[in-house]
Amino acid sequence: MSLGLVKSAQDLVASALGLARTRLDLLSTEVQELLARLVLLMIASVAAILLAALAFGFAAVAVVMAAPADYWVWVAAGLALLFLAAALFIAWQVRRDTKERPFAASIAELERDLAALKSRE
Repeated sequence: MSLGLVKSAQDLVASALGLARTRLDLLSTEVQELLARLVLLMIASVAAILLAALAFGFAAVAVVMAAPADYWVWVAAGLALLFLAAALFIAWQVRRDTKERPFAASIAELERDLAALKSRE
């Protein structure tokens, strides 16, 4: 085995290890960002839910009490339907927003690396 071939193999392994380290660094950064974002989203979501529940509760009581006594049941039922529609809309929004693909930047980089390696063949 020639010395040049061994050197080429070592350079190839070193390049592959350097590339893997770079990709793992990117993946690590993305995981940290994802976790920080998740914690903030959870805290904000809980606070928003609690505050909104209080506000809607007080508003609903005020609206029902402002209506004539004969219509309290109908007003309460209408408010319940309104709240249900709002809850379904918010649930749809949350579901839509959580479809973002995790590790998208890492996957894109790996796909570019694969394409670059295939083009050399």
